[in-house]
Amino acid sequence: MKNISRIISIISYLFIILAGEMIGIPFILWLIFTIFDFGNIDQIFAIFGVLGIGLNFSKWKNKILITIISFILMLSPIIARMSQVGIEKFDYLAFQIPLTIFIVAYLLFIIINIKEKLLPTIIEENFHSIL
Repeated sequence: MKNISRIISIISYLFIILAGEMIGIPFILWLIFTIFDFGNIDQIFAIFGVLGIGLNFSKWKNKILITIISFILMLSPIIARMSQVGIEKFDYLAFQIPLTIFIVAYLLFIIINIKEKLLPTIIEENFHSIL
């Protein structure tokens, strides 16, 4: 369940559509093109987003702190874009549905990860205190 929620969240993150004047562009393309747009503040946030995606494929991908940092890094370009352009410009379903799925699925992944890491420790400590 943990890996399924991570995969769903990353796929939905990649399927977020940013509406343009004439057509929409997938968020992943915006991230890639913006990384190479030098002298732009969006470049920093695009790098953060790609780093967040990259952390999901690293050997530390199941550490609690890394999952939380990855989530924050992945959200930072979206939040920056929404604050720069104006939140009312993002009132369309091709943006809202994948973003909601990403947030819910990734938070579920973080919660499952925390439960797997901390619950055995808490149970073991309580068991030893009973004995």
